[in-house]
Amino acid sequence: QVQLVESGGGLVRPGGSLRLSCAASGTILSIYVMGWYRQTPGKKREQVARITNDGMANYADTVKGRFTITRDGAKNTVYLEMSNLKPEDTAVYYCNSVVSPLPWGQGTQVTVSS
Repeated sequence: QVQLVESGGGLVRPGGSLRLSCAASGTILSIYVMGWYRQTPGKKREQVARITNDGMANYADTVKGRFTITRDGAKNTVYLEMSNLKPEDTAVYYCNSVVSPLPWGQGTQVTVSS
């Protein structure tokens, strides 16, 4: 059974940083192009970053220069390093395969507020 588990979210002040983790069981993440997504109530889930099997990353314009996506094949985990966080980054963050979506995890809440 494939399971994605996101963690690392929390409450942070504007300008702060967080590191999100996405761990998988039942599959090997290194075979997928992986993405981080976020969703706020009433809005469509949006992709904020993606990383290819060989480590090439792309970012949404809204997070470019502030977020960094990486992956660790040995740990079967994908990370999202977020810095200079803004209130508009507040959302539930999810990871998933970009091309062949896996069952969605529960996500991790990120709240940016003073």
